[in-house]
Amino acid sequence: MFKVFGFYKFIKIKSLKKDKFFLQKFLFSNNIRGTIIIAKEGLNGTISGRVKDIDKTTKKLKSFFSFKQFDSSNESKSKFQPFHKPKVKIKKEIVPMNLTINSKDRNMKTHLKPKDWNKLIKNKDTHIIDTRKPFEYKVGTFKRSINPNVNNFRDFPKYLNKLKKNKPVAMFCTGGIRCEKTSVYLKKKGFKNIYQLNGGILNYLKKIKKKESLWKGECFVFDNRISLKHGLKLGSYSMCSGCRMPISSKDKRSNKYEEGVSCPNCHNSLTENQKLRFRMRQSQIYKAKQSRKKYIFQKEFK
Repeated sequence: MFKVFGFYKFIKIKSLKKDKFFLQKFLFSNNIRGTIIIAKEGLNGTISGRVKDIDKTTKKLKSFFSFKQFDSSNESKSKFQPFHKPKVKIKKEIVPMNLTINSKDRNMKTHLKPKDWNKLIKNKDTHIIDTRKPFEYKVGTFKRSINPNVNNFRDFPKYLNKLKKNKPVAMFCTGGIRCEKTSVYLKKKGFKNIYQLNGGILNYLKKIKKKESLWKGECFVFDNRISLKHGLKLGSYSMCSGCRMPISSKDKRSNKYEEGVSCPNCHNSLTENQKLRFRMRQSQIYKAKQSRKKYIFQKEFK
């Protein structure tokens, strides 16, 4: 069993290249896979490994960057290693929005626990915003939520500027970090009734029983589990090898779906040369499975 740990922390980081080298070496030597993003404003990541190795890594992150607690974190389990390798990336921002913030900008009074969140979004006057990308929204979301249909988070403020300042705004994302930046942005624009789901969707699905839930569908995650259900159990979605988009059981029944090649999202846009290459790749995967060997393109899930 593997432990999957998602986290973020807004904290000033100065030596980005030096810190990247240290973290990359530490993750590799402790059998940790996943991605950590570091920027001058802090760090954000999701990593996976054996429980003792993850616990060791989280302690090292706290001591190395000199802080006691993450701003937010979530834990889940996986029967398989959901990441292929360890990565540490340097970015201008841990969430791209052309807005740098720090821990002091965070307003914890507006971070709602799952049960309080349910009460807020039942109010018809509440503007419920799914701050994630459109394909994530399609996999699952809260009832009555609106997705701005923005593929690049840097373009998100264009949508926010159209909102009415006198209505309550309730925002949510996978783990909470995208809402952190959005909350600060709206506060600077004069919004007062701004709320966000504390710990994000993952915290909600972990703590709210399905009977009490206002969530529809599953939650997309950026690892080889693809999606999670209530209780953070493995979901039903797979990943299309042609376009790298999540696909449902219904998508697989389409005549436009071909394992390892295409799905309804990309079938018409892929060239014949691309499909031919993908079929050759899938053929190699089939042969590897038959001989019980691993192949470079073989997925580690399902």
